[in-house]
Amino acid sequence: AFRGEPDTPAYGASKAGLNSLSQSLAQALAPAGVVVGVVAPGFVETDMAAAVLAGPRGDAIRGDSPFGRVATVDEVAEAVLFFTQPNAKWCTGSIIDCNGASYLRS
Repeated sequence: AFRGEPDTPAYGASKAGLNSLSQSLAQALAPAGVVVGVVAPGFVETDMAAAVLAGPRGDAIRGDSPFGRVATVDEVAEAVLFFTQPNAKWCTGSIIDCNGASYLRS
């Protein structure tokens, strides 16, 4: 995670740990030609998120993105597929933010 998760700090910490692990693995596995990449989605239309998105916070969550909605599973899958392409090798260690500009980092 690149921002705090005040209601679920363990969740945020575990995401940050996975980001660091993936970057370490990218360096360790690059000599073997293995590409390691991470996709960091924001909210996605899934069964797990349905109750939150239908609840009182749903409009605010959708409003975080200038698109006024959350991602679809297919949109996140397209980002994952990028790392399977032969030309993605030089992006090993990258983290793709797939969040509809709901939060930005530099």
